[in-house]
Amino acid sequence: MKKLLIIVILVVPAFSFAGGGWPQPKKKGYFKLNQFWIISDQHFTSSGGIDPNATRGSYFTSLYGEYGISDRFTGILYFPFFVRVTLNEQVSGTTGDVISEGDAHNATGDIDVALKYALVYNKPIAVGLSLLLGLPTGDAEGGRDGSLQTGDGEFNQMIRLDVSRSFKIGNQYPYASAYVGFNNRTGGYSDEFHYGVEAGISLNKFIPIVRLYGITSFQNGEPNFNSEGTSLFSNNREYLAISPELSYKFSNKTGITASAGFALSGKLIFANPTYSIGVFLQL
Repeated sequence: MKKLLIIVILVVPAFSFAGGGWPQPKKKGYFKLNQFWIISDQHFTSSGGIDPNATRGSYFTSLYGEYGISDRFTGILYFPFFVRVTLNEQVSGTTGDVISEGDAHNATGDIDVALKYALVYNKPIAVGLSLLLGLPTGDAEGGRDGSLQTGDGEFNQMIRLDVSRSFKIGNQYPYASAYVGFNNRTGGYSDEFHYGVEAGISLNKFIPIVRLYGITSFQNGEPNFNSEGTSLFSNNREYLAISPELSYKFSNKTGITASAGFALSGKLIFANPTYSIGVFLQL
């Protein structure tokens, strides 16, 4: 069975910059109201295999925005203002008795803020350098056993380099982007290397995009720390995933977008379908 994997940006939706290497023009922007969810009954182990787990659900309702402070500087915000995490009850298949009661926890999630600087723009190739800060505004513990997390409880800082280019093919202008990043994590978590590529094209009102992205752990955190893999916030998580996305523009400014991500490999992360749908406004 094919597996889909969350892009937890930094965990929770891996923070995918809408502009790639391009900055937002001064006083222009891109804003999205998004719903992301995953319902998981299995996870990748530390060796890359797949084990079952009690069914858990995570639902993130978020605001994402990019705004051009100047022609070179773009401010970026990811704000999961409502997060619901659930644990299904476990019932005996033989007797029908409840083995373990279900549980749920509601809170805000971890906020990400970033500042992107356009090293190169108004050229065939655009290059952007970003500093991203992950703020521990979510709950690192929730529910009866503390496992229903809406955040990881740590303050992380990531430096990310994006390179993008558009091409002319007939009357169409497809684009391609690539990025690399180093994520410094605190609170006992290991540091991470982030990387990815994407390609897309605008076909009148439709915009198909395909992304390939991943995270590799430096394995330099505290040993045996938060390492079960049955959480979006496990330490030493790793994955390589491919994610198709399709947007439809109602007008030049508004539209709807939907995506899902397929895991090619993973460690210490959920291994079930993820889905995302949102509406956006582009100034």
